[in-house]
Amino acid sequence: MKEYTFIPSGVCAKQISFSLEDGRLYNLSFVGGCNGNLKAIGRLVEGQRAEDIARILRGNDCKNRGTSCADQLAIALEQALAEII
Repeated sequence: MKEYTFIPSGVCAKQISFSLEDGRLYNLSFVGGCNGNLKAIGRLVEGQRAEDIARILRGNDCKNRGTSCADQLAIALEQALAEII
């Protein structure tokens, strides 16, 4: 299982951490941001295919910022998956 840390931009969260194994997401955590909502996202995506999660969350917007913590997670997953290939 490989661990990743991503520093998001344009959102309240200051860090996103997760693990990938066989293309599946585990141990997602955020530092900062809307704690309850981000914990819920972590529970919903645990063990799911990272590619599917990125596709679903990409483009989600928060307060007209052009991004969100979910969108930043999608970007982080896309970057991590690109490293694997």
